[in-house]
Amino acid sequence: MPQSGTTTDITPGAPVPPATLLQVSPLLPGLERALADRYPTVRLHELPDPAAYLRDHGGTVTAAVTSARTGVGDALMDALPRLGAIVHFGVGHETTDVVRARARGIDVATTPDVLTDCVADLAVGGLIDSMRRLSAADRYVRAGGWTAAPFPLATRVSGKRVGILGLGRIGRAVARRLEGFGTQVSYCSRTPVPGVPYRYLPTAEALAAACDALVVTVAGGAATGRLVSATVLDALGPAGHLVNVARGSVVDEPALVTALRTGRIAGAALDVFADEPHVPRELLESDRVVLLPHIASATHETREAMADLVLRNVERFMTEGVLLTPVPASAH
Repeated sequence: MPQSGTTTDITPGAPVPPATLLQVSPLLPGLERALADRYPTVRLHELPDPAAYLRDHGGTVTAAVTSARTGVGDALMDALPRLGAIVHFGVGHETTDVVRARARGIDVATTPDVLTDCVADLAVGGLIDSMRRLSAADRYVRAGGWTAAPFPLATRVSGKRVGILGLGRIGRAVARRLEGFGTQVSYCSRTPVPGVPYRYLPTAEALAAACDALVVTVAGGAATGRLVSATVLDALGPAGHLVNVARGSVVDEPALVTALRTGRIAGAALDVFADEPHVPRELLESDRVVLLPHIASATHETREAMADLVLRNVERFMTEGVLLTPVPASAH
């Protein structure tokens, strides 16, 4: 194992030593310390002149750790000629061109499974909130509305038809939870998933038309950009609810704003947005939508498990030259 030799406190003008491990973005403090204790590490985002460092020392870096939100862009990848592994803190990998990385002999890992339960929990919570209007009712009480009139009736969750767009790990976990509500679950994925008891529908539009609520858990990236289109929202209809715990890019956000404003759908619960952390003003002003700051995996337990899996991926690569949880070839 390489000996630690990390420069974590960067003094302006002081030389920065070469590194075996490049940290591209901020991570949990405990994970940052663990990486720095084990490997010669440089935190690229803290350097006063990252371009100069890459020019002088990019050839020493063999592994990179980054957040799923930041990834490793093409230019950074090109500046690291000996790079062999990219480890994402998070389940997403659309911010790194995995095909391009593989063509260069670079493998990419994410942190699957460990965040599945928390994301699924939040998806179901968002669905209940949207349909029963919990957040709206909370605002109503705080504003004194209850003293003037009862809160308007909401919509029952139990027994409803729920569509899951993307029946991967998280989608299946959502479906299992919804079984407890007696819901009728249908799904749409690229291909039917063997061994599941849920009805398969071939398109997002067909799924939306057959459901009272649509839960989006599909992977982000170019292939799913604006998959939830105005047409899909129209198919969901004026009594339908949308829950998105996937990526903001999957939903046509302007179309969603219009659908909520005009009552073409009943409500939405959104944990992700097209240009985070910026949320369209129309959504901020709408009482039909539950807005969350991308917190689906944001629990102490899950973030610690994600950090542990990142560390184990780095350790496996440094000792054996392979990753513990590489992105499957079928995922891109």
